[in-house]
Amino acid sequence: MPYQLTFTPRFEKHFRRLTADEKRQLKNKLELLAENPPHPSLRTKRIQGTRDLFECSVNMDVRIIWFYENEMMIILVDVGHHDILKRI
Repeated sequence: MPYQLTFTPRFEKHFRRLTADEKRQLKNKLELLAENPPHPSLRTKRIQGTRDLFECSVNMDVRIIWFYENEMMIILVDVGHHDILKRI
């Protein structure tokens, strides 16, 4: 059974800044994330220096930051270009 995804206000705010093409790519990756978070094409990894934050790739520049809320829920914290990792 796939994970349920929910968004923080920060994620929604930064989502609006993405281009139409980036939003399309993001939609595809979110479907994959809900089905299989460790899928190789997401390049999922724990964010260094954190216990529960993960990042995955939308494309070579855009990243998603997220964490597991429980066994069935993923909270999407932020989305944006690679420099979002510096804002954690």
